[in-house]
Amino acid sequence: MSGPIVLEGLDLAALLCSRVCHDLISPVGAIMNGLEVMEEDKDEETSRFALDLIKKSARTASAKLQFCRLAFGAAGSVGAQIDTGDAEKVTRGLMEDEKTKLSWNLPRVLMAKNRVKLLLNMMLLAAQAIPRGGQLTVDSIGEGEAIGFRVAATGFNAKVPQAIPPLLAGSPPDHAVDAHAIQPFYTGLLAKNCGLAVDMALEDGTVVVATR
Repeated sequence: MSGPIVLEGLDLAALLCSRVCHDLISPVGAIMNGLEVMEEDKDEETSRFALDLIKKSARTASAKLQFCRLAFGAAGSVGAQIDTGDAEKVTRGLMEDEKTKLSWNLPRVLMAKNRVKLLLNMMLLAAQAIPRGGQLTVDSIGEGEAIGFRVAATGFNAKVPQAIPPLLAGSPPDHAVDAHAIQPFYTGLLAKNCGLAVDMALEDGTVVVATR
């Protein structure tokens, strides 16, 4: 059986930065394309289309940045707390649209930042399980300082990517953690920091990401 992977702090930071940059490349690139079209083509209809593209891509980039700031960033000093209402806001901004709906069944409280970061990273895993959209439902497990989370993802052909469970456990079979794999690996690290573990499994057609 493969042993746990240990990443140096600099390697972890670099891989997380690569992940964030990867998420932002597409909307920022679309903004640049829209600006180029507006500069090169003075046709009114084309310019209007380009402006719509720029606005949509700017909203997407902003939503990704606001989410990543809480999910991956320091979000305050050591020991800081985060309002779960802010976590809900950035999650809805990133994930809720005409294809995906979100039921957020958590109380609005101040919570230790790493526990909120864990929740947001669990949300990313659940959303990944339903690429065509569907329903995301967030519930709490327990209460107080020991609170955990359960995120259920229901949608067409919902599935658990094969590589994610071992990454959550910190023991990927090939001992390779790259920018693509860093997010689930980081989720496992956050869970461990909170005294928890995270599982991702398919239950009666629903993908469930839950702490234990």
